[in-house]
Amino acid sequence: MRGAGWIRGLREAEARQLRNEIDRLERGLIEAANSKAKWNLHEVAHTLRWQKARLRRLEECLTAMPAGKTVSGRS
Repeated sequence: MRGAGWIRGLREAEARQLRNEIDRLERGLIEAANSKAKWNLHEVAHTLRWQKARLRRLEECLTAMPAGKTVSGRS
């Protein structure tokens, strides 16, 4: 069975992936705002808001998770 440290690692990797996706969406939002295809602007903005909310919830989850076991020497 895998421990809290493993699960935390998965959540941290998911958060990194979400941050990359948010960066991509922000660039897409700028491109959509500057293009003639304004219909795409609403869709990109909606997806960006949804991903930011998802990242916020994930970061709250990570904050509440234990850091995992630390190895300490016994005397």
